Amino acid sequence: MEIFGVDIGGSGIKGAPVDLDRGDLARERHKVLTPHPATPKGVADGVAEVVGHFDWTGPVGITFPGVVTDGITRTAANVDKGWIDVDARTLLGERIGRPVTILNDADAAGVAEMTFGAGKGRTGTVILLTFGTGIGSAVFTDGTLVPNTELGHLELHGHDAEKHASTKAKEDEDLSWQHWAHRVQKYLLHVEMLFSPELFIIGGGVSRKAEKFLPLIEKVRAEMVPAQLQNNAGIVGAAMAAAGQAHDRS
Repeated sequence: MEIFGVDIGGSGIKGAPVDLDRGDLARERHKVLTPHPATPKGVADGVAEVVGHFDWTGPVGITFPGVVTDGITRTAANVDKGWIDVDARTLLGERIGRPVTILNDADAAGVAEMTFGAGKGRTGTVILLTFGTGIGSAVFTDGTLVPNTELGHLELHGHDAEKHASTKAKEDEDLSWQHWAHRVQKYLLHVEMLFSPELFIIGGGVSRKAEKFLPLIEKVRAEMVPAQLQNNAGIVGAAMAAAGQAHDRS
């Protein structure tokens, strides 16, 4: 079964049809740059371009980098503030002319990793963290998601943690892997103190380079592994959510 997934990020909007039997992309993904400012209209146009690239006609699952409840986007840390309290499900559905399911981006990635990737079969408390423009989070207890946790906004050194330890912070400040790993370590220790997870799954685009920084992180008790679906996890999770909604409607 194939369903389309779109992942809206702070820097790019990417999507592809997903083979839900394998938990992998059915075709090579298509990506466009996220507009700046990332207004609702501008992002909707980007989503339409990605979906249109494949001439897709079925349901579409879409991730959003912020809190999403009942199709409404409630926060907008790394996109335009015009997204706050927008009925994104209706906006995006009308723009692409397809049934739309929308959810938090890290939650989507987490569900995909727990089903097909690094968290498959794991019990206890598992936390996926996506490092990119910000830091997204997905928290699971015995496989059940606690939605919209947004742990990237925990306070660290008087600021949002993602301002200090995201991949964007590494790039903006031209940090070495060693220096950045030290920041990530402080953040993981803080999250570990609060939640005592058995497993951290490290996702986002930087997961492709896990060997450059994970071995440098010390003192964290929990097991740490890179996301197996890497930066495609959000697309897969979005498609899974859309498939679930389609099943519920039928």
